[in-house]
Amino acid sequence: MTAQTEPDVVTESPVVATAVREPDHIAVDRATTGPVGGGQIVRRVIILVFGLVQLVIALRFILVLVDARAANALVSAILNVSQVFVAPFNGILNVDALVANGSVIDIAAIVAFIGWTLLELVILWAVGIFRREAA
Repeated sequence: MTAQTEPDVVTESPVVATAVREPDHIAVDRATTGPVGGGQIVRRVIILVFGLVQLVIALRFILVLVDARAANALVSAILNVSQVFVAPFNGILNVDALVANGSVIDIAAIVAFIGWTLLELVILWAVGIFRREAA
């Protein structure tokens, strides 16, 4: 006995054409398909480096605020690394820290965070001056 196969039946749905009114202007997305230029790489590296500095300072601020144990190796490492970035900003204001019930608001860390952010913006602006715009 041979098995008979039924022919495949394809049903087509009716095609409905709809008219869409085009706007007066057309937005065009421009995507770069070529390699990233040297200026863009420098910009990304600057943002990465300053982002890591800002992260370390923010972690310092939080750890000091919640009165984390400095005897802990991780806390100690973060405080030591961040001290390198906060030290230039110590003494700018009359008060470097506010203390209340064991918690400390590290004013010097806040000033350092703002200072490093401003320095990042200035460097990015300087790099942007030499960036060639696409024609």
